[in-house]
Amino acid sequence: MTGPTHDPHPRADCTADAAGRLTCTLLTPAPDGARLALVRRPGKGRAEGPPHLLDPGPADGDGRPTAVLPPLPALREGRWDVFLLTGPDGARLRVRPRLRDVRALVGGALRDRPAPVAVRVPYATRDGYLAVRAWLRPAHAEGGPVALDDRALTVRARLHGAVPAAGAAAVLRLRGHPGTVRVLPVDVDGPDLTFTAPHPRPVQDGDHVWDVFVRPAEDAPLIRVGRLLDDLADRKHVHVYPRAESGGAGVRPYYTVDNDLSVAVTGAPG
Repeated sequence: MTGPTHDPHPRADCTADAAGRLTCTLLTPAPDGARLALVRRPGKGRAEGPPHLLDPGPADGDGRPTAVLPPLPALREGRWDVFLLTGPDGARLRVRPRLRDVRALVGGALRDRPAPVAVRVPYATRDGYLAVRAWLRPAHAEGGPVALDDRALTVRARLHGAVPAAGAAAVLRLRGHPGTVRVLPVDVDGPDLTFTAPHPRPVQDGDHVWDVFVRPAEDAPLIRVGRLLDDLADRKHVHVYPRAESGGAGVRPYYTVDNDLSVAVTGAPG
């Protein structure tokens, strides 16, 4: 009979507050001089960049070392894995999470966010390690309710880091074909924009996708519509919308791996 296998990976609790501060408390002993490191996952074929290092500060009431990631500077957009650096030779161990307190993030969509819009959400990876999902955008349109019927899709979004003005519109852009767009009127209510998009017909063979943006004013840069301002690091398999059939096409809104709103169109009912 084989006994339990010792897990060499350190464990930590992580708390997020409304200001974007992350507090990590180590639950396992660490050698003197140990530091936490946040390492951004590189894109395919790219080298790993420099880590963001955190020195553990004074221990908490239980004598456990605590490291704080302040709100500024903002993290670059991407996924950041959390390591414990155990010595000057650069040896590092992935950190496993115990408690992740993200309650302060739940109502984040209700708070106005200045530009640039910076978001951090700690989460557990599929293989059980602690990571931080970060977004950093000049402005953001936080998606709200999405209504779907057999004729159209209606979306509400709240602007952060931008103010709607004359010429505001919604824009659906065909993925892979940036020159192919559908421009739609919006109803403006303070920072909130609401628009209705009649279901698009298939425009090419096979499945295709329209990415959803808003334009806060005439000639202003497009702002992606997404759901970033709460406690979910990955939304794609949580917010799943039904598929509508319209004129021989299947239409389904969905959230991408980056939590951005898109609309998938198939050429024939499934």
